[in-house]
Amino acid sequence: MNASDETRPAVSEPEDALSGEDASGGHRDAQRAPRRQRMPLWLDTMVTMAVALVIAVLVKTFLIQPFYIPSASMNPTLLQDDKILVSKLTPGVFDLHRGDVIVFEDPDNWIPGDATENPTPRVRVMMVLSMVGLAPDPSQDHLVKRLIGLPGDHVVCADQGAALEVNGVALEEPYINSGTSACQAAFDVTVPEDRVWVMGDNRHASADSAWHESQGENGFVPEANITGKAEVIFWPAGRWTGLGEGRDAFADVLDQP
Repeated sequence: MNASDETRPAVSEPEDALSGEDASGGHRDAQRAPRRQRMPLWLDTMVTMAVALVIAVLVKTFLIQPFYIPSASMNPTLLQDDKILVSKLTPGVFDLHRGDVIVFEDPDNWIPGDATENPTPRVRVMMVLSMVGLAPDPSQDHLVKRLIGLPGDHVVCADQGAALEVNGVALEEPYINSGTSACQAAFDVTVPEDRVWVMGDNRHASADSAWHESQGENGFVPEANITGKAEVIFWPAGRWTGLGEGRDAFADVLDQP
């Protein structure tokens, strides 16, 4: 800033403007456009709420969606009644990886009954929110498990107490319930195209791919049923943490040729 800048006075209206006349000698009031009326408060509030709702629906549809954990099948990673945020950009924009915690729609009546037949108060609230896109449809029965096998993977558990193997590599799984073994039943499967193999972290208390396979049922989950990847526990506040550590257990696993 130079000396002239420091002494420059505040800009004021020219005398013509102060006197109500423009440069041509006419009155400015006659040329001034009429002032726009402000939107009524009630209408402004309604518009703001509508915009917020549209943004919420777009975020839920394309970006993230909250879910709560209804059971102990993912202990100790996820506890009953934990609230999680799920990224809907995976799969799609980002690829799935072994070790991811994923949410998916019930692939083959894994959850008996229909939660909407005799809904609890929680389910009633979800039914209302689902109509405007702010919650998952409770009739779709979403589940949460850890992704163990991708299409083409060879997943083996030689015995109930043995370690889990993927493509010939025995896994060390720090995320599972330390009070139980890695497998609740023996199995030897190759994951079909467009399917995945999932297991709960609380292996002996999870109706997952391994359990359904042991019952003579289809244990594979269609990739099309995957809603997204769980990214973080956001409630309760004391349990706020990310959920991205599971991939480390699969660092040495190579893709099947």
